[in-house]
Amino acid sequence: MLIMIIQKVKIFLEMIKFEHTLFALPFAFMGAVLGSIVVEGEWPTWLEIFWVTVAMVGARTAAMSLNRLIDRYIDAKNPRTATRAIPAGLLSVTEVVVYIIISFAILFLAASQLNMLAVKLLPVAVLVLIIYSYTKRFTWLCHFVLGIAIGFGPLGAWVGTTGQIDATALVLFVSAALWTAGFDIIYACQDTDFDKKEGLYSVPSRFGIARALLIARLCHVGTVIGLFTLYTMASLSIWFLVGVLISAIILIYEHSLVKPTDLSKLNFAFFNMNGILSVVMMTFTLLDLVIK
Repeated sequence: MLIMIIQKVKIFLEMIKFEHTLFALPFAFMGAVLGSIVVEGEWPTWLEIFWVTVAMVGARTAAMSLNRLIDRYIDAKNPRTATRAIPAGLLSVTEVVVYIIISFAILFLAASQLNMLAVKLLPVAVLVLIIYSYTKRFTWLCHFVLGIAIGFGPLGAWVGTTGQIDATALVLFVSAALWTAGFDIIYACQDTDFDKKEGLYSVPSRFGIARALLIARLCHVGTVIGLFTLYTMASLSIWFLVGVLISAIILIYEHSLVKPTDLSKLNFAFFNMNGILSVVMMTFTLLDLVIK
């Protein structure tokens, strides 16, 4: 019985790509630390960081589980996704629903341990998480809805350690949202033909791969501008700016790997480069604040 439970958990973690929490978690830590220091002039406590981490894990787990559950029939038709846990019969719908309920419970518990504003904003974040999985059925703006959902990570962490939202927090939110939308548009390029065939909406299926990659570049230009704006608004030092510069170079390299006629390096561009970028930004943010 115990072995079966462990196997099911392993399958579930693989289904939601738990290791990709690395994408969003560093930006959440940025929000938690920056918010606490900019607003309150002091570092967040380790307990606050713990609950921010728990909230992020709960939110992402719930979001990915919902997406896999809602898209199970679409995934079954797509050769790229047909081997995922639900269409392959490795997990039942009931099992995934249980995981979703547990994940949302963990998210609520974490928010309640931070402050009341975090709890009050929770329904908005949950609503966006639920809506996102349906958006590809009616709008090519689905990538930007995902961006908003991921952007709630650093914004929620900021709220979690400060109990408030200000203009600086919103700049961080927009920067993370545009970064996410940009790399999600790139990732969607591999399903362009399938999306057109099934009547699904995405930037690549609506505008073509070449224009989609251009829109993704514009999103990432917006990300760099947003991070530079954050540098000025939060009165950060040269170290943060170095992090922004390195991140810009990473984005340029990421886009050089993907061409309208050659998507063979798409997974490397999507997974590796964006994981590195988020860690770079968190590292140089912490370095900046420690030195100051």
